[in-house]
Amino acid sequence: MKLYKLIALVVLLLPSLALAKDKSKKPDVSPLFNNATYVYVEAEDGDIGNPGLGPADQQAIADVQNAVHDWKRYSLATERSKANLIFVVRKGRVASAQAHIGASGVYRPAPGQPANQNPAQMQQPAGVSEMADAEAGPPEDTLRVFLLDPNGKRVGPIWNRSLRNGLDGPQLILFQQLKAAVERAYPPAPPTPVSQP
Repeated sequence: MKLYKLIALVVLLLPSLALAKDKSKKPDVSPLFNNATYVYVEAEDGDIGNPGLGPADQQAIADVQNAVHDWKRYSLATERSKANLIFVVRKGRVASAQAHIGASGVYRPAPGQPANQNPAQMQQPAGVSEMADAEAGPPEDTLRVFLLDPNGKRVGPIWNRSLRNGLDGPQLILFQQLKAAVERAYPPAPPTPVSQP
């Protein structure tokens, strides 16, 4: 008889245990995503207005801004300091290099040197400009989400994913992963019906 009571007790408790397990399951994303209103999108090296920012990162910022706008869950902040969440993008690159040389003058001897000196030993000609830029890093695209402390420094990340070509448009796979995780953890409230008079 005791065996039957034990089985009955287990059968009665199983649904309660399953419900308790579901409640203890933590969401994949922080509750800060549920409470946020404004998002600011920038690259590791600054915002879209930074003249030193590469074109790939500029495009990633623009693409993520458009995706945030289309999502309609958050609004884009016009100022970084007004945002609840900072989305930081970085396009992957193994190595890239640029070099530009232009001349608009003739070689002149360095002050105090004879005019018949070997041109390779002379100073740079007037009007010559050189620019070299090289960068190497992980080949994966990265999307990270931060908070800002009161001094404007990033805190976190509270979400971080990397994937090769993960910020390529129009898919923006990394953004879609973030969106799915937020929607799964914090589904949008159903629209309230409008009452008719």
